[in-house]
Amino acid sequence: MKKVVNVLSVTGFMFFGAIQSTFAQDAATESRTFHQELKLRFIEGGPVFMGIVLVALILGLAIAIERIIYLNLATTNTKKLVADVDEALSSGGVEAAKEVCRNTKGPVASIFYQGLDRADEGVESAEKAVVSYGGVQMGLLEKNVSWLSLFIALAPMLGFMGTVIGMIGAFDAIAQANDISPSVVAVGIKVALLTTVFGLVVAIILQVFYNYIVSKIDSIVNNMEDASIQLIDLLVKFKK
Repeated sequence: MKKVVNVLSVTGFMFFGAIQSTFAQDAATESRTFHQELKLRFIEGGPVFMGIVLVALILGLAIAIERIIYLNLATTNTKKLVADVDEALSSGGVEAAKEVCRNTKGPVASIFYQGLDRADEGVESAEKAVVSYGGVQMGLLEKNVSWLSLFIALAPMLGFMGTVIGMIGAFDAIAQANDISPSVVAVGIKVALLTTVFGLVVAIILQVFYNYIVSKIDSIVNNMEDASIQLIDLLVKFKK
């Protein structure tokens, strides 16, 4: 019990020292710009874990931007496409409808083309082709999203690891100096807090992008499913 009390007392002194050090630096940091302040804090946090967290942010943003561009290009006006395919089926048959799909970008048009390509084999074959190729298109939409979720989980864990290492360094400083004064442990506590903050900030930024991407994928998939049902209805009507 005595050891627990001693550890808690040391930890309390450490955090109190870190807070006191932060307030002491406020006056000096007022004259610095945000970019200079960010750069200074990054350097103070240590190059190892801060660098890894930065790499996670860069890779995560690269994946997020690539997915956003891809998903925006994959978005199709399904109502217009269905209307054009219906008109093409009525006027020129399956080949005219396939030509409309070839000239339209996006996964919905690709699914339509696969279904129309099997239309001569019957509506059931066309429906199976639509379902199978729909799964392929869903896989393309979700490509690399799992890596983004990995970076979201990895960034705060790296920050917490930096926190643990900073705390270990602080205790080592106490052991070497045989003193628990704030000045002895301030550096270790600062590193611990900075790595945690940067890890959480990176995770928050990537989480916002991740949620947007997931909602965009859900929207496209819902449009794909709805449009696929309408295509089957058009084929049934065309076969009559």
